[in-house]
Formats: sequence, structure tokens, C-alpha cells
Amino acid sequence: MIWFDPVYLIFALPGFILALIASAMTKLTFNKYSQVMASSGMTGAEAARRLLSDAGIYNVSVEQVGGFLSDHYDPTARVLRLSEEVYNSRSLSAIGVACHEAGHAIQHAENYAPLTMRSALVPMVNFGSTFSYIAILVGFLFQSQALVLVGAGLFSLAVLFSLVTLPVEYNASARAKKLMQHAGIVSSREASDAGAVLNAAFMTYVASAVNMLLILFYYLFRAGVFGGNDND
Repeated sequence: MIWFDPVYLIFALPGFILALIASAMTKLTFNKYSQVMASSGMTGAEAARRLLSDAGIYNVSVEQVGGFLSDHYDPTARVLRLSEEVYNSRSLSAIGVACHEAGHAIQHAENYAPLTMRSALVPMVNFGSTFSYIAILVGFLFQSQALVLVGAGLFSLAVLFSLVTLPVEYNASARAKKLMQHAGIVSSREASDAGAVLNAAFMTYVASAVNMLLILFYYLFRAGVFGGNDND
């Protein structure tokens, strides 16, 4: 059947469960340390600005945006956007997230290779994400393994993006853990607690990459690469 394939669950369910666990752990860890205030009294926004200035970066602005944990660095606009829970809070969770995003700005300033590669992949990923599902759907409808294989090839661009994201996120967290203590934003004990938030958040990227890899393997299976047959 096209619309329900039990084989899909075999491939996708483990990744889906892992993603749910990682997301739940991130929220629990963030909520836990959002109740613990940093001894420095700095807000997330102040911590981010401190790291940027210590790194000699003065052309990146720090702004507040809406949405829960919507924090991100925009390399095109050179803007570090922090959610309200991070921007105004003096908690270890907020400082950890803010410093992580500042880590991305520092990566950008230093032309960190994986970040450059990830940015270059964005146009191709947008194209691949749009047309991969079309090719796969048409391939299923017309029982064409060749079209499913084309769709899997396009989908692999998104998988590559998720894999390249791993070193980018890991490196940003590693920078944050080191620099937030060096800058006097947190003590060594507080750095460990703030780092726990970043560790939990990193696992969501790992879960996403695993999930996408498993889905790609399913498409390849249905395309006959692993002996699968979309007429099963």
C-alpha cells in the first residue's frame, strides 16, 4: 500500500523515538537550570555581548525574538537572535544558550569550515527538500524504483546538511563552555551546569541526523538498493 507501509515504521520509528527522548531531555534540562541564577548576574543578552566583544566582534547585533528556544545566529544579517526566555533571563540555561549562539558568530568571524559548508548547502537543500518528496511520491504512484532513487538522491542533500550540522553545533557548544568561564560570566561549577543544557540540546541534532539517515535508508530500500521492492 502507498499510504501505509509497515516497513517504513521499521526504519523510521527508532529515529522518531530517539528524537522524542532527546527533545524531552532538552526541555527538562533547560527548565531545571532556568531556575538557577548565575552568580555574575548577567542576562543571556549581556553574556552573548561579552563573548562577542572579547572575541573582537563588534559588527554582530543581539536582538530579542519570539518563540520558545527560537535562538539562532543569522550569518547573512549578522544578527544573534535570542528568545525572551534567554534574552532577559539571568539563569544558567539562558547564559548557556546565549553563549552557544555567540559561538556561532565567532565561527562565522573565523570562517570555520563546517559552518561555511553548511551555509553553502542551504540553496541545494531547499531545492532537494522540495523536489525529493515529489519524485518519491510519483515513484510510489507509478511503481518506479528509478524515480524513488532520484528522490532519495535529492533527499540525501538534507541528510548531508544534518550531518554537517553536528560538528558546527558541537564546536559552538565547546567554545561556549570554555569562553563563558574565561570571560567571567560563570564559575567553573556553573559552567558545568550550563554545559549540561548544551549537551542535551546537542543530542537533538544527533537524533535528527539519525532519523534522517534511517528515512534515507528506507527510500534506498524501496528503490531496490538494499533489495527492497516497492511492490511489496
